[in-house]
Amino acid sequence: MTIHWCGTGLSAVPGLRRLIKAGHDVTVWNRTTSKAEEAVGDLTKNIHAFSLDALEAELKAGDIAISMLPGDLHVPVAERCISKGAHFVSSSYIAPEMRDLDDKARAAGVAVVNEIGLDPGIDHLMAHWLVADYKASTGYDASNDLTFKSYCGGVPKIPNPFRYKFSWSPVGVLKALRSPSKSIRDFAPLDVARPWDAISSYDAPLATAESFEVYPNRDSLPFMDEYHFDKAWNVKEFVRGTLRLNGWADAWKDVFAEIETLSGPSGDARLQEMSDGFWAENTYDEGEPDRVIMCVELKAEKDDSTPYHKTYVMDAWGDEKGTAMARLVSVPVSLAVESVLGGKIEPGVHAAPDNAELVQQYLATVDTLAQELFVHDYNA
Repeated sequence: MTIHWCGTGLSAVPGLRRLIKAGHDVTVWNRTTSKAEEAVGDLTKNIHAFSLDALEAELKAGDIAISMLPGDLHVPVAERCISKGAHFVSSSYIAPEMRDLDDKARAAGVAVVNEIGLDPGIDHLMAHWLVADYKASTGYDASNDLTFKSYCGGVPKIPNPFRYKFSWSPVGVLKALRSPSKSIRDFAPLDVARPWDAISSYDAPLATAESFEVYPNRDSLPFMDEYHFDKAWNVKEFVRGTLRLNGWADAWKDVFAEIETLSGPSGDARLQEMSDGFWAENTYDEGEPDRVIMCVELKAEKDDSTPYHKTYVMDAWGDEKGTAMARLVSVPVSLAVESVLGGKIEPGVHAAPDNAELVQQYLATVDTLAQELFVHDYNA
């Protein structure tokens, strides 16, 4: 069985190198072969120019393709995998078009695994761990009021005036700022048109306590089912969101004001112009460390008591081995690849595994990637 790793961008390389070093049969695909050669040429010469037709011609039943390509290519790659009886893995969110492939994937006996990078990915693993831990705890009561918060952010370890630095094209960040979000606050749906309308403060229980600015993103509500929340539970708050350094909202206020006015093709052109400027002014210097913070919290309240309250905490930063972002995105992808090859993930379209054995295994590996990874128990 051959692993076809497609895409060798900034967030892809550590996981790819891990698979090659482990002795797997890996074919590397990239639109620019010279960039792939820079990334893994010291480990393999099995590098090819990516195209959908070229990949499809090489796929065989039982193979697995990993798409670390632009998002619009995930579904086309997955479709070709299913047609050839090959498996598929991606770190990206499951688009509706990907979800629609579930029946075909099951019929073909093919696993299509998504949302197994950093966020989404590691956050899912932490959520699954917390929910299982809560259900098994003495504090569990179906009538408790539950608060779930999941925040993740990639930030510069050495803060800059803009309070943020970009590790890939800023246009994606700018477009995300124009996206509405859905979450739950005070037992009721909270719909927000723009993230800056819902910025709040979050006290992260890191080894050294630190506060951040946070805001909800995307639609959090489907993840209650993903995390096996009972439909009868009383959910006081449920939010998945983004974490930023304090001062970020003030530093970006002019960006927010302009984004609000942009629409149509001319607006997209302006977004690209803004992106180019940010890329030139706010990227990481050679060897400058990035930082990734993730906090996934579950709290149960009953009357005036808090019978359960834990946060899974991760703090990681770049070092001599590379950026924190790259290893935390791509190494979980490589773990999912090995699970699929080992027959541990069933056919169909899935997000990060919720199987307790795999959750433990993956989080144990994450522990080797992050400088800090622990569960903070507020009741201890």
